[in-house]
Amino acid sequence: DSGKLRLSDRPDGGSRMHYLRLFSVISILLFSAQSLAQGWIQYSSTTDRFSIHTPGEFAVEDITYPSEYGAMLPARVYSYEDGANRYAVTVVDYTDAQRIHAERTNRTEADYLSLYWEIDVRASVAYAAWNLRQRGGKVTYDAYHYIDRVEGHQLQITNVDQSRTYAAIYLLDSRLYIVEATVTPESIPPGFFQQSLEFMDEDGNGVRYRNFSDAVKVRDAPDRSRRAGD
Repeated sequence: DSGKLRLSDRPDGGSRMHYLRLFSVISILLFSAQSLAQGWIQYSSTTDRFSIHTPGEFAVEDITYPSEYGAMLPARVYSYEDGANRYAVTVVDYTDAQRIHAERTNRTEADYLSLYWEIDVRASVAYAAWNLRQRGGKVTYDAYHYIDRVEGHQLQITNVDQSRTYAAIYLLDSRLYIVEATVTPESIPPGFFQQSLEFMDEDGNGVRYRNFSDAVKVRDAPDRSRRAGD
Protein backbone atom coordinates (compact mmCIF):
# COMPACT_ATOMS: atom_id res chain seq x y z
CA ASP A 1 0.00 0.00 0.00
CA SER A 2 1.70 3.19 -1.19
CA GLY A 3 -0.23 5.16 1.42
CA LYS A 4 1.52 3.47 4.33
CA LEU A 5 4.62 4.95 5.91
CA ARG A 6 7.56 2.52 6.08
CA LEU A 7 10.52 3.21 8.34
CA SER A 8 12.75 1.31 5.90
CA ASP A 9 12.01 3.96 3.29
CA ARG A 10 13.94 6.50 5.37
CA PRO A 11 17.70 6.18 4.68
CA ASP A 12 19.07 7.98 7.72
CA GLY A 13 18.95 6.84 11.35
CA GLY A 14 17.91 10.27 12.64
CA SER A 15 14.77 10.23 10.53
CA ARG A 16 13.99 6.69 11.64
CA MET A 17 14.20 7.78 15.27
CA HIS A 18 11.94 10.75 14.50
CA TYR A 19 9.25 8.48 13.07
CA LEU A 20 9.61 5.99 15.91
CA ARG A 21 8.96 8.80 18.39
CA LEU A 22 6.01 9.95 16.26
CA PHE A 23 4.49 6.47 16.27
CA SER A 24 4.95 6.26 20.02
CA VAL A 25 3.07 9.53 20.53
CA ILE A 26 0.26 8.36 18.23
CA SER A 27 0.00 5.07 20.13
CA ILE A 28 -0.26 6.90 23.45
CA LEU A 29 -2.98 9.18 22.09
CA LEU A 30 -4.94 6.24 20.69
CA PHE A 31 -4.66 4.40 24.01
CA SER A 32 -5.81 7.51 25.87
CA ALA A 33 -8.82 7.87 23.55
CA GLN A 34 -9.76 4.22 24.06
CA SER A 35 -9.43 4.57 27.84
CA LEU A 36 -11.48 7.75 27.80
CA ALA A 37 -14.23 6.08 25.76
CA GLN A 38 -14.72 3.23 28.22
CA GLY A 39 -17.99 3.67 30.04
CA TRP A 40 -19.23 6.39 27.71
CA ILE A 41 -22.64 6.19 26.06
CA GLN A 42 -23.81 7.02 22.56
CA TYR A 43 -26.42 9.75 22.69
CA SER A 44 -28.72 10.31 19.72
CA SER A 45 -31.22 13.06 18.95
CA THR A 46 -33.64 12.37 16.13
CA THR A 47 -35.01 15.88 16.61
CA ASP A 48 -31.71 17.58 15.85
CA ARG A 49 -30.32 14.73 13.74
CA PHE A 50 -27.02 13.92 15.41
CA SER A 51 -25.38 11.33 17.61
CA ILE A 52 -22.27 11.60 19.77
CA HIS A 53 -20.46 9.68 22.50
CA THR A 54 -20.68 11.36 25.88
CA PRO A 55 -19.50 10.44 29.40
CA GLY A 56 -23.05 10.74 30.78
CA GLU A 57 -26.68 11.41 29.95
CA PHE A 58 -27.30 14.87 28.54
CA ALA A 59 -29.59 17.39 30.14
CA VAL A 60 -31.55 19.21 27.42
CA GLU A 61 -32.49 22.89 27.47
CA ASP A 62 -34.34 24.98 24.89
CA ILE A 63 -32.81 28.43 24.39
CA THR A 64 -32.95 31.38 22.01
CA TYR A 65 -29.78 32.05 20.01
CA PRO A 66 -29.03 35.55 18.67
CA SER A 67 -27.51 35.36 15.19
CA GLU A 68 -24.87 37.68 13.75
CA TYR A 69 -27.57 39.81 12.09
CA GLY A 70 -29.86 40.02 15.09
CA ALA A 71 -32.30 37.20 14.32
CA MET A 72 -33.53 35.32 17.40
CA LEU A 73 -33.37 31.64 16.52
CA PRO A 74 -34.60 28.54 18.35
CA ALA A 75 -31.78 26.39 19.71
CA ARG A 76 -31.25 23.45 22.00
CA VAL A 77 -28.37 22.76 24.38
CA TYR A 78 -27.43 19.19 25.26
CA SER A 79 -25.01 19.22 28.19
CA TYR A 80 -23.36 16.97 30.76
CA GLU A 81 -21.26 18.10 33.72
CA ASP A 82 -18.75 15.97 35.60
CA GLY A 83 -17.34 18.10 38.39
CA ALA A 84 -15.51 20.97 36.72
CA ASN A 85 -15.67 19.29 33.30
CA ARG A 86 -18.51 20.18 30.95
CA TYR A 87 -19.50 18.60 27.65
CA ALA A 88 -22.12 20.23 25.42
CA VAL A 89 -23.68 20.22 21.98
CA THR A 90 -25.65 23.31 20.98
CA VAL A 91 -27.85 22.95 17.89
CA VAL A 92 -29.13 26.19 16.38
CA ASP A 93 -32.11 25.79 14.05
CA TYR A 94 -31.79 28.12 11.05
CA THR A 95 -34.35 26.20 8.98
CA ASP A 96 -36.93 28.99 9.34
CA ALA A 97 -34.39 31.79 9.03
CA GLN A 98 -35.97 33.37 5.97
CA ARG A 99 -39.30 33.98 7.73
CA ILE A 100 -37.63 35.07 10.98
CA HIS A 101 -35.51 37.62 9.11
CA ALA A 102 -38.50 38.90 7.15
CA GLU A 103 -40.33 39.62 10.42
CA ARG A 104 -37.41 41.34 12.11
CA THR A 105 -37.89 44.92 13.31
CA ASN A 106 -34.20 45.52 14.04
CA ARG A 107 -32.88 45.71 10.49
CA THR A 108 -30.08 48.14 9.72
CA GLU A 109 -28.65 49.56 6.49
CA ALA A 110 -26.00 46.84 6.68
CA ASP A 111 -28.50 44.00 6.16
CA TYR A 112 -31.40 45.47 4.23
CA LEU A 113 -31.15 43.08 1.24
CA SER A 114 -33.47 40.08 1.23
CA LEU A 115 -30.57 37.65 0.75
CA TYR A 116 -29.14 38.44 4.21
CA TRP A 117 -31.13 35.63 5.79
CA GLU A 118 -29.04 33.25 3.69
CA ILE A 119 -25.81 35.08 4.46
CA ASP A 120 -26.65 34.79 8.16
CA VAL A 121 -26.87 31.00 7.81
CA ARG A 122 -23.73 30.61 5.69
CA ALA A 123 -21.71 32.81 8.06
CA SER A 124 -22.93 31.00 11.19
CA VAL A 125 -19.81 28.83 11.62
CA ALA A 126 -17.50 31.84 11.45
CA TYR A 127 -19.73 33.78 13.84
CA ALA A 128 -19.86 30.95 16.39
CA ALA A 129 -16.05 30.66 16.23
CA TRP A 130 -15.76 34.43 16.77
CA ASN A 131 -17.98 34.19 19.86
CA LEU A 132 -15.78 31.46 21.31
CA ARG A 133 -12.66 33.58 20.80
CA GLN A 134 -14.30 36.51 22.60
CA ARG A 135 -14.52 34.53 25.84
CA GLY A 136 -10.85 35.21 26.49
CA GLY A 137 -7.96 32.87 27.08
CA LYS A 138 -5.25 31.80 24.64
CA VAL A 139 -6.30 30.24 21.36
CA THR A 140 -3.89 27.36 20.69
CA TYR A 141 -5.60 25.86 17.64
CA ASP A 142 -7.84 27.58 15.12
CA ALA A 143 -8.47 25.87 11.77
CA TYR A 144 -10.87 24.48 9.20
CA HIS A 145 -12.23 20.99 9.84
CA TYR A 146 -14.82 18.59 8.46
CA ILE A 147 -16.59 15.39 9.47
CA ASP A 148 -18.05 13.07 6.80
CA ARG A 149 -17.64 15.90 4.24
CA VAL A 150 -19.63 18.31 6.43
CA GLU A 151 -17.51 21.45 6.63
CA GLY A 152 -16.75 23.32 9.83
CA HIS A 153 -14.10 24.71 12.13
CA GLN A 154 -12.17 23.62 15.23
CA LEU A 155 -10.79 25.66 18.11
CA GLN A 156 -8.73 24.87 21.19
CA ILE A 157 -8.48 27.49 23.91
CA THR A 158 -6.55 27.58 27.18
CA ASN A 159 -8.78 29.61 29.47
CA VAL A 160 -7.72 32.12 32.11
CA ASP A 161 -8.19 29.52 34.87
CA GLN A 162 -6.02 27.09 32.83
CA SER A 163 -8.96 24.86 31.96
CA ARG A 164 -9.05 23.94 28.28
CA THR A 165 -11.89 24.24 25.81
CA TYR A 166 -12.05 22.03 22.75
CA ALA A 167 -14.70 23.18 20.28
CA ALA A 168 -15.91 22.11 16.85
CA ILE A 169 -18.57 23.82 14.74
CA TYR A 170 -20.40 22.45 11.69
CA LEU A 171 -23.25 23.59 9.42
CA LEU A 172 -25.57 21.10 7.70
CA ASP A 173 -29.01 21.65 6.18
CA SER A 174 -29.51 24.95 8.04
CA ARG A 175 -28.60 23.46 11.42
CA LEU A 176 -25.55 24.76 13.24
CA TYR A 177 -23.80 22.29 15.55
CA ILE A 178 -21.50 23.71 18.24
CA VAL A 179 -19.65 20.91 20.05
CA GLU A 180 -17.53 21.95 23.00
CA ALA A 181 -15.86 20.38 26.00
CA THR A 182 -14.17 22.33 28.77
CA VAL A 183 -11.95 20.26 31.05
CA THR A 184 -9.47 20.80 33.88
CA PRO A 185 -5.73 20.96 33.07
CA GLU A 186 -5.07 17.43 34.34
CA SER A 187 -7.89 15.84 32.30
CA ILE A 188 -7.28 13.80 29.17
CA PRO A 189 -7.98 15.97 26.09
CA PRO A 190 -11.58 15.18 25.03
CA GLY A 191 -10.84 14.75 21.35
CA PHE A 192 -13.00 11.62 21.30
CA PHE A 193 -16.04 13.73 22.20
CA GLN A 194 -15.57 15.89 19.09
CA GLN A 195 -14.56 13.14 16.71
CA SER A 196 -17.48 10.86 17.60
CA LEU A 197 -20.05 13.31 16.23
CA GLU A 198 -22.24 11.82 13.50
CA PHE A 199 -25.05 13.37 11.49
CA MET A 200 -28.37 11.62 10.89
CA ASP A 201 -31.08 11.79 8.26
CA GLU A 202 -34.81 12.22 8.92
CA ASP A 203 -35.14 8.47 9.56
CA GLY A 204 -32.41 8.43 12.22
CA ASN A 205 -29.80 6.78 10.00
CA GLY A 206 -26.21 7.98 10.02
CA VAL A 207 -25.13 9.88 6.91
CA ARG A 208 -21.70 10.09 5.32
CA TYR A 209 -21.36 12.24 2.22
CA ARG A 210 -19.17 11.25 -0.71
CA ASN A 211 -18.72 14.83 -1.93
CA PHE A 212 -18.60 18.13 -0.07
CA SER A 213 -21.24 19.52 -2.41
CA ASP A 214 -23.67 16.80 -1.30
CA ALA A 215 -23.72 18.19 2.26
CA VAL A 216 -26.18 21.06 1.76
CA LYS A 217 -25.44 24.03 4.02
CA VAL A 218 -28.58 26.13 3.51
CA ARG A 219 -32.00 24.55 3.15
CA ASP A 220 -34.17 26.04 0.40
CA ALA A 221 -31.46 28.43 -0.74
CA PRO A 222 -32.48 30.24 -3.95
CA ASP A 223 -30.97 29.00 -7.21
CA ARG A 224 -28.67 31.77 -8.40
CA SER A 225 -26.99 29.78 -11.15
CA ARG A 226 -28.21 32.26 -13.76
CA ARG A 227 -26.94 35.81 -13.96
CA ALA A 228 -29.23 38.61 -12.98
CA GLY A 229 -30.94 39.93 -16.06
CA ASP A 230 -30.62 36.73 -18.13
